[in-house]
This record gives sequence, structure tokens and C-alpha cells, in this order.
Amino acid sequence: MAFLFGSKKTKHPVELVKQTRDALATMDKSKGSSKNADKANELISQNLAQMKHILSADAQSDQQNPDVNLLFTEVYNCDMITLLIQHLGEFEFEAKKDTVSVFNYFLRKPATVEYICKNTVVLDALIQGYEDPDVALSCGAMLRECIRQDALAKIVLHSELLYNFFKYVEISNFDTASDAFSTFKDVLTVQKQLAAEFLEKNYDRIFEHYMKLLTSENYVTRRQSLKLLGELLLDRSNFNVMTRYISDEENLKLMMRMLRDKSKSIQFEAFHVFKVFVANPNKAEPILSILIMNKEKLISFLNNFHNDKDEEQFNDEKAYLLKQIQSLPDKS
Repeated sequence: MAFLFGSKKTKHPVELVKQTRDALATMDKSKGSSKNADKANELISQNLAQMKHILSADAQSDQQNPDVNLLFTEVYNCDMITLLIQHLGEFEFEAKKDTVSVFNYFLRKPATVEYICKNTVVLDALIQGYEDPDVALSCGAMLRECIRQDALAKIVLHSELLYNFFKYVEISNFDTASDAFSTFKDVLTVQKQLAAEFLEKNYDRIFEHYMKLLTSENYVTRRQSLKLLGELLLDRSNFNVMTRYISDEENLKLMMRMLRDKSKSIQFEAFHVFKVFVANPNKAEPILSILIMNKEKLISFLNNFHNDKDEEQFNDEKAYLLKQIQSLPDKS
């Protein structure tokens, strides 16, 4: 990156993109020649750093930089976005970071969103990037930025690859699994209306998979999935989904078991789902029957549930649930 310190001439955008494209082609042809591949990789690193420099300078300036528009045009003309993502795993560490920065800056332009909508292979490659620990975090960072665009979020939601996240969040590599869960959460929460419509239309399939996360042997997976479930059910956008979920007696039974989990964190997150069943004024008959059957046990349990937690909202909610359960009819 010596050019940043003035020892190398700043390249014209057309030259930058052409050199980068040619270097990527060289890497494709040089699988058996590490020397040629190394030189190409070094050039790509230099050029990506310079692209990032141009874009960063533009972001900090009040005046429009003609080089930026020219850079955009050249990148689109030679499918550079697709090429960079396809070769991401071969880049040096800093080049991967610069690719993310350049990509995310490009996403601010409507033309980039239109380009990715037409070239959905970009989104496919970003999702499947979780299968390669060398690029997983970089792909995740770009994918989360894509999800902020409703047109791209819609494509992700309706892609068959979305269901890969149910396995990605349980990958043995902790950093990759955590990043995958962050992206999965964003898919279901950032574009609320789109996600709500998707969950409602695909309820059976999604929650069949989701049940496996809630009952996973992996503690982190269970806790994160339970917490996200609580957030989804309490979001007004998901009213229809919430209504369906809390009408299923198997879901209530699962939450009641999780209330007694050995982990206090699991118990606490289960409470926030359980309270939705109890607070529902129009309980389904099977739900009401289970609550009535377990009325005395639930009262005793809740009276001693997390009494050490000094949190006003939680204590108020617990008191409310106790009142609701106490008002239920006694079992006959």
C-alpha cells in the first residue's frame, strides 16, 4: 500500500478496474504457478486499497468526484462485483477487508442494488460463503448490508439458500456460527413487513426448522434462538405469526419445559415467550386446558422464579402473569 504514502502514482479508475480484472484472470490461469498468483494477488490488494481510498475520500467530501462515477461505471461494465466475491477466498487479509468496504460503499448506489437484483449469483455466493471459514465473516458483513435494501432482502427471503442458515448457525466454528446467526436475525427483523409476510406464508416449513434450533444440543444455539423467537412474537408486524404460534399446545409444552432448564438464561428467555401464551385474551382451548391443569404448579413455580432478579419490568410482568393464572378456573 505504498501509494498511500506517495511513492506510487494514483491510478485512473479505468486502469484500476482493468488491472484488477486482468489480475483476477491471471489468478485463474496460475493455479500451478504460485509466483504468478502471488504477483496478481499483490496487485489486487494494492488496487482494492486504492479503490477504497477513492471512495472514502468521496464520502468525506461535499463535492462530487468524477473519478467515483467512472469507477462505478467500469466496475459494472466488467462484472467486477461478482468477480471479487468469487475470488474472495484467495485474497490477502487486508484485501478481504477492503473488498467489504468497497462493496458496502457501492451498495449506497441504486445502480448496485439493481445490478445485484439481476445478478442474484452475488447473493447466493455471499450466503454460501458461510461454508468457508476464510471468507465467512467478510461475506456476512456484505450480506447484512444487502439485507438493508428491501429489494435484496426479498430475494434472500425467497431463496432456497435461506434454509442453509439453520445449519450455518450450528457450525462448529464459534465465530462463523455467531456471525451466521446475526445475519439470520437481520433477515427476519430488519425488513419487518417483508419478513412478516414471508413467515406467515412459510410458517410450517420455517418453524419445523426453528424447532430444531430450540431443541439443539448446543446451548448458544438454543439461547439465541429462544431470544430471537421472543422478539419475533412480540413484534406487532408478526401478529398473525404470533397468533398461530401461541395456539399450538406443543409450543406451550416446550416453553414450560424450558422454564425449568438448568440454565437461568434459558429460563429467562423462555419466560418471555411463555408470557405471550398467558397474556393472550383469546386462548385456544388446548392452551387454556394445559394452563388450568397446571394452575397450582405454575403459581408455585412463578412465586419462586428468578426472585433474585432486580429488574422492574421483569418483576411487573411476573406479577401480571401470576394474576392471570390465579384468575383461571380451578381444574374440575
